[in-house]
Amino acid sequence: MNRFLLPLGVFALLAVVLAVGIRHSPDKGLIRSPLIGKPAPQFSLPDLQDPARTVQSAALQGRWYLLNVWGTWCAACRAEHEALLSIAHGRQIGIIGLNWRDTDADARQWLKQLGDPYEHVAVDRDGRTAIDWGVYGAPETFLVNPRGIVVYKHIGELTTQTFNAEILPRVRGGQGS
Repeated sequence: MNRFLLPLGVFALLAVVLAVGIRHSPDKGLIRSPLIGKPAPQFSLPDLQDPARTVQSAALQGRWYLLNVWGTWCAACRAEHEALLSIAHGRQIGIIGLNWRDTDADARQWLKQLGDPYEHVAVDRDGRTAIDWGVYGAPETFLVNPRGIVVYKHIGELTTQTFNAEILPRVRGGQGS
């Protein structure tokens, strides 16, 4: 019986130390992107609304933009859609959509039904471009500065509160430009 007390005590002590460390961590719940501070991955993909045209990342240089990764199969994408419409309506920054692993027909129907906040929607059918951007799951939103450098990544549903608190100050302050 005594031979089990020492390992059990060490395990309990380790669990307490880890729990305290996690609770007091300022980065709790934050997944850092290795792209922050680096050039945005280049892409050239079909345009959802006009498949004869392409959406090219090189054409986006010289201005701030958000790249929003979404899919019609994503419940959180539907939840964030109203915020994206509000952001687009404010015309403070352009939003480029990256429709990830979806069908064109479903994506077009979604935008027709819910409204279209995007300047362009690039179609990433096979998910290769999302992999280049380090996407874990939809929705994810990246802020790219005029030099083409990724300065911020938001994982999950983007809200107007997050936009106003995290993204807009970076754009207005020229952080990373």
